[in-house]
Amino acid sequence: MSVALQKTLSLILLIILGLFLKRKFTTADQNKGIKTIILDIALPAMIFVALLKIEINPDLLILPILALVFNILMLLFTRYAMLVFGIESNTATMRTLMLLIPSLAPGLTCFPFIVEYLGDDVLAWAALSDMGNKVFVLIAAYMLAMSWFYKNHRLKSRSNTQKVKELLVSMIKEPINMVIISAIILLGIGVNLESMPVFVSDAILMMKNMMTPLVLLFIGIAVVFKWQQLRMITALLVFRAGFVFILSGLFVLLVPLPNEAAVLLAVVFPQSAVSFWPFAHMSAVRSLELKNKDLEKKPTFDLELGINILAVSMPFSTLLVLGIFTSDSYFTNPYHVLLFGAIMLSMAVVPKVIQWLKSTDIGLDSLNEKQLDDSTVE
Repeated sequence: MSVALQKTLSLILLIILGLFLKRKFTTADQNKGIKTIILDIALPAMIFVALLKIEINPDLLILPILALVFNILMLLFTRYAMLVFGIESNTATMRTLMLLIPSLAPGLTCFPFIVEYLGDDVLAWAALSDMGNKVFVLIAAYMLAMSWFYKNHRLKSRSNTQKVKELLVSMIKEPINMVIISAIILLGIGVNLESMPVFVSDAILMMKNMMTPLVLLFIGIAVVFKWQQLRMITALLVFRAGFVFILSGLFVLLVPLPNEAAVLLAVVFPQSAVSFWPFAHMSAVRSLELKNKDLEKKPTFDLELGINILAVSMPFSTLLVLGIFTSDSYFTNPYHVLLFGAIMLSMAVVPKVIQWLKSTDIGLDSLNEKQLDDSTVE
């Protein structure tokens, strides 16, 4: 058995253990407590250690820009590609998908596996990339949500300047971003993990070591399946993953990357689960609507669909990322990535095409029967 497969099986075992512990965590507050420890303690410590091990390179500043460009491309893709699934423009469903599908949540579904398979250096690159994604999910997604809210209810839009300032402050205060800024400052003045007092570095390393097992247990504990929408959501996520594989394959093919680890990062990072932040913005909009009976009747977003996408996206992305890492060097070849993306797109689209053809045949048969009846009457 290969080393990669053994590592993957051990990680899956922790997820299964989380499923068994699910009945012990019966309230939302219990799950929120674990998530808080992960996002505010373990993950920042992991990123801090990773950043302090790299050398500052101005070329790395392109990473957050690339991530933001990816978010924008996915937003445009969602706007037009969801028509394939029969989702109409300017509907609550379309607006919900346009906020969620382009967003990324690498902290829970990507970072733990990057550090396990690729090491701290590549994790540092991923953390820098995530800063561009944060600009989208915290600022751009909020502005879109409010804009659609005013447009949906034909309200006069007010200035979002103050709220954007609050979001920027919130973004800076977020533990992960504070850690990234602090680490860059320390590296700039020549401080690294080895030069810190031993009791400080040991405490940081102990917090960092909590990350992977906690995340895997949390995935098993928190996952919730809503079977009514599962088929459609799975098809949407497969469609999303296929398009992302094609984008990653083209990027790897056209842009020279330094090593195989960088190639794998370009493949796995965009496959992260959708982010919770856009859903938080949608919930805030719904709260505004519930304060007015007239607005309540015409929701801007479909919150049930949104929470179901979040629930399915986490295990889906986790299994996808694990599959990529377990396949050894298969996904370091851009042509393999493109082929896999095309296969996933076909898996999502072909059933819809067949369904459309069947409905067309039924329509033609009905039309022929009507014409035959008319001719008989004559």
